[in-house]
Amino acid sequence: MKLDVVSLDNKKSGSIDLDDAVFGLEARKDLLARAVKWQLAKRRSGNHQTKGRSDVSATNAKPFKQKGTGRARQGTRVAPQMRGGGIVFGPQTRDHSHGLQKKVRKLALATALSAKCAEGKLVILDEATMKAPKTSDLVKKLATLGWGRTLVIDGEAIDENFARAARNIVGIDVLPTAGANVYDILRRDTLVLTKGAVEKLVELLK
Repeated sequence: MKLDVVSLDNKKSGSIDLDDAVFGLEARKDLLARAVKWQLAKRRSGNHQTKGRSDVSATNAKPFKQKGTGRARQGTRVAPQMRGGGIVFGPQTRDHSHGLQKKVRKLALATALSAKCAEGKLVILDEATMKAPKTSDLVKKLATLGWGRTLVIDGEAIDENFARAARNIVGIDVLPTAGANVYDILRRDTLVLTKGAVEKLVELLK
């Protein structure tokens, strides 16, 4: 599969052959769903917690006498039906993450790349570099490119000027190859890979 390579000035600067083993796979929604669910589960802090009856600090004395009040008998102030008492089956601090096999994660990432390529929303950029970290200059370049909500994946390291110029633009995310993930690829309209990113992704996923 061959795609054109463009520059930030929206000029063609050659072409590149994409490996079908990474960019030509069948779109499998089940793999993408599993990968996204795994990522979002890992992200959850799981620090929600309520107090059970054993956690509530209160006296052990009866709230009121057994008979003669006209009320239902009660033996403790920490019972769930009492005001200020413990919560029954409330949320407790726990780890929401679960495992996902490495080969499934790799296949899901390759599937996400292939899906963007099949939709025609994959752009190959020669290099994501700028001479100065000016957001206004990058905004002008993006206006001519017409990418919209975009994820830019660079090689091993991100150009500092480009990253600083892009971080104030809403809808533009910049990641190194090591940070490439299914969730961020799917949540943006356009996926932009530098030539260095293509090489590293093929090396990682093939």
